[in-house]
Amino acid sequence: MKLKCIIIDDEPVARKILQEFIEEIDYLELTGQAENPLKAMSLLNSNDIDIIFLDINMPKINGVDFLKNSKINANIIMTTAYAEYAVEAYGLDVLDYLVKPIAFNRFLKACNKAKEVAELKRSPSIHPQKVNDHFFIKCDNQIEKVFYQDLLYAEAMLNYVMLYTSSRKMMVYITIKSLEEQLPAAIFIKVHKSFIVNIDKIKSIEGNILDIGNKKITISQNLKEKVISEIVKDKMIKR
Repeated sequence: MKLKCIIIDDEPVARKILQEFIEEIDYLELTGQAENPLKAMSLLNSNDIDIIFLDINMPKINGVDFLKNSKINANIIMTTAYAEYAVEAYGLDVLDYLVKPIAFNRFLKACNKAKEVAELKRSPSIHPQKVNDHFFIKCDNQIEKVFYQDLLYAEAMLNYVMLYTSSRKMMVYITIKSLEEQLPAAIFIKVHKSFIVNIDKIKSIEGNILDIGNKKITISQNLKEKVISEIVKDKMIKR
């Protein structure tokens, strides 16, 4: 399996280093480079891209603003000299964040993470539409079966997602966006940019605070109306 990738960075030296790193990894295929996001649009529109190595501090439009205003299906790996952008970047479902100068072993780790995500998405054995009551996820170097009824909620962390079941928690290297796409919408709902919950496991809702398991989760203001509607529809006893 080859992962198609592009580099978006205004520094020629940075692009050259990333190109050399990519050429060292056999499952990566570099399909193009651009010095800013605007010049990368033709690459994104003409290719099915798996990974974007995206700089942040660029002229005309920076990497963060580009992500906020674009619908990107590829995995994003930030490459920047500015570590202070990390928190904001992860809030945009960035897969990983590499601070320049980038060491090859750290670059490889980020690419391996992208490869795992791609394998999970492409494998028919883990696609939730192919099963009735469970899905499979890679955790601790093995494929684990997780029953929908056991999964209470999922929480996005810095560069991974924690799954909280009725008996344990599991750390998986996948984005919250990718997980949401794999879970059945009839059972799970995203209530915050960092949280997906099992509707049937919700104990109560008070204001914008949702009680599930032993956790109090804040519902995002922009999602509150949709969340409340989905949770209580056809289930609330009318007075």
